[in-house]
Amino acid sequence: MSAAPALEVVGLAKSFGGLRVIEGLSFSVRRGERLALIGPNGAGKTTAFNLITGVYLPDAGRILLEGEEITTLASRLRIRKGLARTFQNIRLMPHLSVLENVMIAQYARSPGLRGMLQPVGLTRTNRWREEARAALAEAGLEASAEDEAGSLPYGVQKRIELVRALMAQPRVLLLDEPAAGLNAAETEELQRALGAIARRGVTLVVVEHDMQFVAGLCERVVVLNFGCKIADCAVGEIHNDAGVREAYLGSEAGEIALDAA
Repeated sequence: MSAAPALEVVGLAKSFGGLRVIEGLSFSVRRGERLALIGPNGAGKTTAFNLITGVYLPDAGRILLEGEEITTLASRLRIRKGLARTFQNIRLMPHLSVLENVMIAQYARSPGLRGMLQPVGLTRTNRWREEARAALAEAGLEASAEDEAGSLPYGVQKRIELVRALMAQPRVLLLDEPAAGLNAAETEELQRALGAIARRGVTLVVVEHDMQFVAGLCERVVVLNFGCKIADCAVGEIHNDAGVREAYLGSEAGEIALDAA
């Protein structure tokens, strides 16, 4: 029997007031796969992420993580089961140090009151703190460990948020526009870092508008428009879908952007 998908959504639907934002969305992601969720602004991509991670509860449908249904599970419990994410808008605690921001994710791995106190520890050399320092060092951020997160450049804060997500030890990692606001060098560095993370066996689901970034990182794309899935194919085949060209691009400039990927 083949292993269950790392992530599967079946018939998801979500409305806000009278506006249907997600309608009958279904897709699955294989373990270790790198999938992009793309579409025009307002297509429902971030809402889909919010449903998968428990920010919102769906009106209909199911969400399964490695074969286990998590549709109504609290967000913090989804993290504990191996599902983590980053956000389109950086959500670091700007007044805390970089190290403290990274350690926040460790609480998701520490159930109960005693567990919640473990990352704090009574000394500055407890294993949680050292684990966080090692993660920062691996990301090239060790020198910034004691700096206030809010004082650092935008690109550095993006990298900190990624390290924080990885501290939860996810098996499935959702990334909401990870390359937004980065310059070319930072984008290339991020692509290399995410490729290395995927090679460790972490499943990646990426919302991203930069099609060159998507083409360089992902194997497959699911395309949304007005909350509905209109395509699900290999990255290299996306150019051939006339419906995607019309819905996702909608302009000559957009078509040129896709062709450049």
